[in-house]
Amino acid sequence: YFDSAAVIITLIVMGKMLEAKAKHKSSEAIRSLMTLQPETAHVLRSNQEYEIPIAQVIVNDILVVRPGERVAVDGIITKGFSSVDESMITGESFPVEKNIGDKLVGGTINTTGNLEFRATAVGADTVMAHIVRLVEDAQGSKAPIQHLADKIASVFVPMVIGIAGVSFIVWFIAGIGFAPAMINAIAVLVIACPCALGLATPTALMVGTGKGASLGVLIKNAESLERAHSIQTVVLDKTGTVTRGKPSVTDLLLFNGFDEKKMLQSAASLEHKSEHPLASAIVAEAKRRSIDLIEVQSFQSHTGFGVIGTINKQSIIVGGKSMMEEHGIDTADADAFAETITGEGKTSVYCAVDKKLVGVLAVADTVLPESKTAIEKLKELGLEVVMLTGDNERTAHVVASQVHVDRVLAQVLPDAKAAAVKTLQAEGNMIAMVGDGINDAPALAQADVSIAMSSGTDIAMQTADIVLMKSDLHGVVQAIYLSRRTMRTIKQNLFWAFVYNVVGIPLAAFGLLNPMIAAGAMAFSSVSVVSNSLRLRSAKF
Repeated sequence: YFDSAAVIITLIVMGKMLEAKAKHKSSEAIRSLMTLQPETAHVLRSNQEYEIPIAQVIVNDILVVRPGERVAVDGIITKGFSSVDESMITGESFPVEKNIGDKLVGGTINTTGNLEFRATAVGADTVMAHIVRLVEDAQGSKAPIQHLADKIASVFVPMVIGIAGVSFIVWFIAGIGFAPAMINAIAVLVIACPCALGLATPTALMVGTGKGASLGVLIKNAESLERAHSIQTVVLDKTGTVTRGKPSVTDLLLFNGFDEKKMLQSAASLEHKSEHPLASAIVAEAKRRSIDLIEVQSFQSHTGFGVIGTINKQSIIVGGKSMMEEHGIDTADADAFAETITGEGKTSVYCAVDKKLVGVLAVADTVLPESKTAIEKLKELGLEVVMLTGDNERTAHVVASQVHVDRVLAQVLPDAKAAAVKTLQAEGNMIAMVGDGINDAPALAQADVSIAMSSGTDIAMQTADIVLMKSDLHGVVQAIYLSRRTMRTIKQNLFWAFVYNVVGIPLAAFGLLNPMIAAGAMAFSSVSVVSNSLRLRSAKF
């Protein structure tokens, strides 16, 4: 039977080759990440530009990156303006505009202008190296369902050896001879090789985590990926997650014939000296409109009320209504407008020049444009969406009405957020918590699955099971959908691996399968399981 042995080994080796080729494809995501960093960098030293190996770049080096080149390491722009393609890191398809002071991530592509930047992280400390480590760790970890498959395999293998032995004895006693009885026993052993069973879970996890990395969704371990498919309620922190996390000017009303540009210039010039978040919003609005700030001759800050100063010999007061009343400024004309915007969850900031009211600005932490559509998609997946915030009830419900969440938990202090998540869990739901700040860390740790925005604090990202490289709630949708698709693929793989054995073993035991056919079928089962896992790479999220 040397010909049978040769064919069996040939078929098994061919199967292993196809399997290895398919598994190689499953880890393409991590290999593509590792090749994103360029081999050399242009460094400025002693006012001279040198091209050096990337391994020789040190922190605080000033580097140059030209249009079309990849950014060598992480850094902060010190000179220039450009658009940078960050799709390989965040999954964002459009280039992001970058200016002085903005961060650059190694491996991204500079598309338009020349940039100079100061290196802030090199080697293993870069964002890219961190992502690669996370993906490698996730692909090497085991999901709970894999432990189940391992237990089944530990029982399955001795059971198959027993069936092969019984098959040989029965056929030998039946009188068909030693060789035919041995052939039937070998057919049982060959067709029952548990390769497909062993490959069912890890290949799907490898492809799933790799696909997540390409979308900017970093899943830290296989257990988190599995748990995410059972999520029933998604809890969203409001500030920085549903909203931008910083206030901006949304409305502006003028009084006493004052010019809009002049009013904004006066208010922003004065507020530039204040560190209050509302002041930052007014200064940012002036910059957005390219309004130059002017020198303030005197400045006084009244904490919690407003600021007073002198500009070009004019007395300027910017603050709340109580500040105006304290200085005898009539605000009657603005009260209706102020009441309207307060009802919309916005804050009124009054501006007076020489004791006359000249304008009122409405300032609010605005909703991110993608939040509404992302929340709608979460609800389409059958999930309950809850918004958690420390804001007052009125502001919270204004934001909630814009994005259509199912429930609002307002006036929840930072140290009570974890308790709020625990209360939701007590209702019998699997909870995913999405946040970005230090005050979200306890709630993230309490949740069944924790998701952090990369724009958030380090502690939030360290606590979280899943990190979104792009500060966009669509990443939450992608993470949950990816988990569901991956788990569905694993279950399909396990089902076909078991069905194949349930059908194949009896056929082989009853002498209806030649070992060569069994070898071909065994190889096909392994390849089919890996190929099914690879379908995740082309899934639309």
